[in-house]
Order: sequence, then C-alpha cells, then structure tokens
Amino acid sequence: MAVMAAKIIHISIARDWREVYAYASQPENMPIWASGLASGLKADGEDWIADGGPVGEVRVHFTPPNDLGVIDHEVSLQNGVKVQNALRVVPNGDGAEVMFTLLRQSGMDDTAFAADARHVEKDLATLKELLEK
Repeated sequence: MAVMAAKIIHISIARDWREVYAYASQPENMPIWASGLASGLKADGEDWIADGGPVGEVRVHFTPPNDLGVIDHEVSLQNGVKVQNALRVVPNGDGAEVMFTLLRQSGMDDTAFAADARHVEKDLATLKELLEK
C-alpha cells in the first residue's frame, strides 16, 4: 500500500493535558464532542460499536489507557475497511495540545478530504469549548 496523504489537525486547550486526556479518552464522552460518534458508543467486549450513519454499524477499538496521552483507535467498517486514527494529547505549557492525524483514504478526492478535515477541526473546537468552561 502506498503512503497516504496526511494532515495533522491540532488545537490548544487551556487545561492540564492529563485532564484533557482523561476526558477525551473515555469512549462514553466521545459522542459529546466527536460528532462522527454522536449516535453514541456501546461497549462490546474490548471494542465499542457505533452507528456509522450511511456506512452502517462500525466497530471501534481504542488503544489501552496510558500515561502518554495516546488515544489512537481503529475503526472497522462493515465492508471490511479499517481506518487508523491517531489522536494524541500532549503537554503545552500549563495546557494541552490535541492532535489528530487525518489520513486520506483510498479513492477520496480533494473535496472529501477537505470536508473530513473541517469535520475534525469542528470536533476539536467542541472539545476545547467543553474543557475550557
């Protein structure tokens, strides 16, 4: 497989990075700030199940809790496609930097890739708003 185009989308949050990680890494909280999971997640063993809208039910597998701020997760679609999502929370002074690496999927045109990027930017802005209240 060829290397995919990537865009790192990030936002600074004025809250201790450990608190940001503690909130953002909980699958139960993700529907509140990650609009792609707005339908909610339900536990299924070590994975989580979500309604993926037009793509149907999706299975999400998260990296285990850790002290490094890593919230990577793999999304498995019903058609067998697996999408790797790298999500990190790192210290930034007294606050946090939240970074999502968006990978351009096979067959995705410029318009769809830009739309995905805007979607992630919106989600990170929602996370920031929630945690800076």
